Amino acid sequence: MAKQKKKLYALLENKKYGFNLPLTETIKIGKREYKIILKEDEKYGTYILWKNRRYPVEISLSRQNKFDILFNYVCYSFTIETPFSLKRKQYLDKTKGPVENEVIKAPMPGKVIEVLVREGDNINRGEPLLILEAMKMQNEINSPVNGIVTSVNVGSETSVIKDDILLEIRII
Repeated sequence: MAKQKKKLYALLENKKYGFNLPLTETIKIGKREYKIILKEDEKYGTYILWKNRRYPVEISLSRQNKFDILFNYVCYSFTIETPFSLKRKQYLDKTKGPVENEVIKAPMPGKVIEVLVREGDNINRGEPLLILEAMKMQNEINSPVNGIVTSVNVGSETSVIKDDILLEIRII
């Protein structure tokens, strides 16, 4: 009997990306398919090989179904949902009131190299907020929302641990 594929969803910045388990080397995003290879060796560590280029990657479980992925020196946080848990999450999101503030937390331990925003700054989704150095790699932490920076809790050379509050943004 052939093993059935299991449908899951990755949620990243309010966007849904479907995928099947077991994972294959072909990834489908939208209507396009991409051939990638996930590799690990002593010289380069873990990386994705795509179009003969290496992209460093590190995946860590932060809570139950929430993951942080450091890909090509940029950190992304996402959740993995089953079809049932996705429907439940969508229902719960409809029933709760609007979120007014976004809290930006450290995705991993490290040191803040540079803070790129100040209190009162208007920022757009995807805009860089600060540079965090972790494991000798500099990671750009980007804004997940449009808003106004209401507090900056770190400065240059500040050491942080996972889930330390770095910034707060009032959503507009």
